[in-house]
Amino acid sequence: MVPADATLRAVISPLATATARRSDIVEQTNAADIFDHIRPSTPDFAEALDAAYSTSAPVLVGTGEITFDSRLAAASGAAHFLVAGTSQDITTLQLASGQLVRSGVRPAGICILDATSGHSNALEAQGQAIKFVALESIGSAERRTPVIGPELFERNLIAKARAKQAHIVLPEGDDDRILTAAHQLLEHKVCALTILGDPDAMAQRAKELNLDLSGATLTDPTQGTQLEEFAQEFAELRKHKGVSLDDARETMKDISYYATMMVHKGIADGMVSGAAHTTAHTIKPSFQIIKTAPGSSVVSSIFLMVMDGVLWAFGDCAVNPNPTPDQLAEIVAVSAQTAAQFGIDPKVALLSYSTGTSGAGDDVEAVTAAVEKAKQDHPDLQLDGPLQFDAAVVPSVGQKKMPGSSVAGEATVFIFPDLNSGNITYKAVQRTADALAVGPILQGLNKPVNDLSRGATVPDIVNTVAITAIQAG
Repeated sequence: MVPADATLRAVISPLATATARRSDIVEQTNAADIFDHIRPSTPDFAEALDAAYSTSAPVLVGTGEITFDSRLAAASGAAHFLVAGTSQDITTLQLASGQLVRSGVRPAGICILDATSGHSNALEAQGQAIKFVALESIGSAERRTPVIGPELFERNLIAKARAKQAHIVLPEGDDDRILTAAHQLLEHKVCALTILGDPDAMAQRAKELNLDLSGATLTDPTQGTQLEEFAQEFAELRKHKGVSLDDARETMKDISYYATMMVHKGIADGMVSGAAHTTAHTIKPSFQIIKTAPGSSVVSSIFLMVMDGVLWAFGDCAVNPNPTPDQLAEIVAVSAQTAAQFGIDPKVALLSYSTGTSGAGDDVEAVTAAVEKAKQDHPDLQLDGPLQFDAAVVPSVGQKKMPGSSVAGEATVFIFPDLNSGNITYKAVQRTADALAVGPILQGLNKPVNDLSRGATVPDIVNTVAITAIQAG
């Protein structure tokens, strides 16, 4: 999601003797200086990315830390250049460019400030020639396709949610993380919020934490006429289960039920809960009140897994312990829809310990049956399986193990055969690959309700509310 008026074409890393000549570089290239926007002592990548996208200058003089600047250039769709001061800095240029090449991010070019314009020698870095360029030519570099990464994904997520202007209810107003996330969401105008709890206690705690919640509606779910209205509605919905009005009144005192009823009645567009409650406590009311969407028989989840240059979806990693083949086929379809909603071109791999017919056993046969059912029900969807994980993501392995498959080696949506394997894998990728895991995102409900981990951080809550706002739209 690149702004139509994005102007940044290049990010410069000043090295060696050029580090003391930032003002010269800024003046000669009509550049902006990143240190006018972020703290030099502790550079924050998200702040730097905001500066890169908001600047009207064609060039941004970066931090001089080449890995940081290279990621910034990639995420903002700009070319990355290394700039030194004199010819005596050539060794520093060699080492810096070699480090980038070994990381798979070759710089667009290098420049020596005191060299004559049009210097045509090439510098070798790990066997790859890197051309010298004139300083004045850097601002005319071609824009590139931005490389997705955690910070860019979060930035785009917030922008997309803001455009929806949904109304989300947060029922856990006694949790400081919820209040802090609400402050940030309101500050960035992401969505309208209702927060459930004791309004006076929430206002006092917000004051103690230096938070501004003036833009939110703070509601006591135990007071007012809505409690009785909601109880009558719930009693009607559940009368076939023998629920009386008195039972319904007691049930509606539960914040999850109250918030879910707000969504059901259209007072709010979606709900996010779970920071202080179990998954079951969050989603059970949804099964009873909101219920599944037309054509859905199962509620499932996906996680969006974001790494530099990689955006994947993993499902189901949070809800169904042992889905049947028919349920897996349904999870395939709804996961593809959700993935597409968040910018993923869905190529769905149904995972197993076997690729194709290389293995046997009940577990493999269940995945094979799910593949056949999904292909029958959704002939236009790109999907394949059973696939081992390496055959799903590595092109050479995929084409060797399943030649001719349009998914093998190219998968973007991964469907796990059970909750055990899915939950283990998403956490392994999150913790070892420095991936941003956004979710779980619940699928298959009539209206959006999403669950938080009880260990959720404030950024996790902000992202989940943004996801819910987008789903509501």
